[in-house]
Amino acid sequence: MGASLTALLIAVVGVAGTLGAALLTQNRADRTKRMELQAAADQRREDRDHAERLRQAELDRQWAGESLERRRACYIALNTAARQFVTAMTNHIHALRRGEDATASLERLEDCRAAYRDSYAEAQMIVPNAVAHASSDAKDRMNEAYGMLRKYTADPAAHAAELAALGPALHADVWPYLGRLKGAMRADLGIADD
Repeated sequence: MGASLTALLIAVVGVAGTLGAALLTQNRADRTKRMELQAAADQRREDRDHAERLRQAELDRQWAGESLERRRACYIALNTAARQFVTAMTNHIHALRRGEDATASLERLEDCRAAYRDSYAEAQMIVPNAVAHASSDAKDRMNEAYGMLRKYTADPAAHAAELAALGPALHADVWPYLGRLKGAMRADLGIADD
């Protein structure tokens, strides 16, 4: 019985070893498969994160480009409207000084003033602080000049000396502020003056 018990024990150990090896191999294979799946999931997550970062960077670039274009269009409109407003004031001064019927020049002045006011209102919403400050300073100077001009418009003959002084005052008091505004806008757009 000793030999058959030994043979049986050897057979049981052999079968247990074979089954254990199969289980161990299966366990290792499962663990390897889990690791591969985890690595693949990690790679997909990294790929998604990278794609999201690229998409966000593209959106940021697109937004920056659109913002620049909006500011550029706003600056063109504001600069044009401001210059036309000051030019209309100058033309109205000349019409009053010549004693002409100033109705047409006054209408043109009011149209230019309204266009400037609209451009300025738009600019307040989208321009950076440096441009907003320069724009506000220019607006204040133009409004002061406009106020004086309107005061003299009622009776231009009685204010001939003031009207004569107002033309040069426009050039001395208003145009430099428009130049500063233009410089601030150009700087914001990245246009360097040589």
